[in-house]
Amino acid sequence: MNPKASVNLAATKFVFSIIASLAAASAPLGHADDWPRWRGPDLNGISRETDWRANWLDEDPPIVWKASVGIGFSSMTVGNGRLYTLGNQDDTETVYCFDAETGKKIWTQSYKCPLDPKYFEGGPTSTPTIDGDRVYTLSRYGHLFCFDAATGDIVWSQNIAEKHGLPLAAWGFSGSPLVHEKLLLLNAGEAGLALDKTNGDLEWKSAKAEAGYSTPLPLRIGEKWQLLVSSGKSYSAVDLLTGKALWRMSWLTRYGVNAADPVPVAGNRYFISSGYEKGAALFEVPNPRGSETEVLWKNKEMRSQMNPCVLIDGYLYGADGNDGSGSVLKCLEATTGKTKWEEKGFGNGGVMAANGKLIALSERGELLIAKASPEEFDPTAQVQVLGGKCWTVPVLANGRIYCRNAEGDLVCVDVRKS
Repeated sequence: MNPKASVNLAATKFVFSIIASLAAASAPLGHADDWPRWRGPDLNGISRETDWRANWLDEDPPIVWKASVGIGFSSMTVGNGRLYTLGNQDDTETVYCFDAETGKKIWTQSYKCPLDPKYFEGGPTSTPTIDGDRVYTLSRYGHLFCFDAATGDIVWSQNIAEKHGLPLAAWGFSGSPLVHEKLLLLNAGEAGLALDKTNGDLEWKSAKAEAGYSTPLPLRIGEKWQLLVSSGKSYSAVDLLTGKALWRMSWLTRYGVNAADPVPVAGNRYFISSGYEKGAALFEVPNPRGSETEVLWKNKEMRSQMNPCVLIDGYLYGADGNDGSGSVLKCLEATTGKTKWEEKGFGNGGVMAANGKLIALSERGELLIAKASPEEFDPTAQVQVLGGKCWTVPVLANGRIYCRNAEGDLVCVDVRKS
């Protein structure tokens, strides 16, 4: 190996370790194999779990329980033995809490909220967030709740659109709540909204403009925390503690659908991707003394309409293409944007990862496990677990993989090692 290349590789690995450490430092407390929020403990779609079965081509793992949770695309969160998700039936939205091992319903809370099936089935698109003994949920119409995680009692609630005068985007509020220390952060307004997580009091808010559809992402730049959020026209960062605008990068996507979360790549570099033929880019955010972002590459090789990619060892894995237009599962080299392989027939499904392996649920409900490799996609497990449309990212937690479809069929697949 070229000595210079070796040094660069070592430096890159060091940077990745720093990013992981910073993300872990801001993660909620809980069991190491829990999945307490959208994109998991480290906000990167990668589980820390290692003790699970990834090879079962010859024998399908058992589906140990099933449930019906109503129409929607909310993913699942798991903490302290409980699973939480959202669904809508007859214009009534329900927050569900199940025993994560048995599927026994522990509690529900319901409220009136339109299904609003605009070009898709409708229903909730954000995911509950667990923080200690609290659970936070947000509806597309702005219904924000803080629940007691064990009992389902409402600690506090408000409608953020009504209370703070914030406009709804075409498909409502879709980003999941994010807890950072004492703050509850939301993608609402032009560049975010921050509330006191204990009581819902306003800490700061941004201009009254339509938000994008991604979940807020905290960035540690120098000694300060920034918050990266999407709007219908851009990705922008604000001071996480004050909401002060810091920098902005224009990113115009058809219908304003900037939905996939940015993905940290290395140092101050971030990957963004949008559907509707917009494509992807790798950009570098300003250092504390600068104010301009720099685009390192831009192409149409990854067009993430909804779900973000996962990054493993310098390669990005995710769904490329729009619903109904032949989306494929694809691997991209993060530093160059070059395609390494693509797997046809995947559709607009979702991908997470654990222990160097991809855990992917195709749009038609096929669960696939494969080593995360830029060389090829070679599944070690492949089984049909659901029918209908599956846009929701699967979740691995404590030896079980949870999957759901648009109609609200939820299944728990046991992948514990015997």
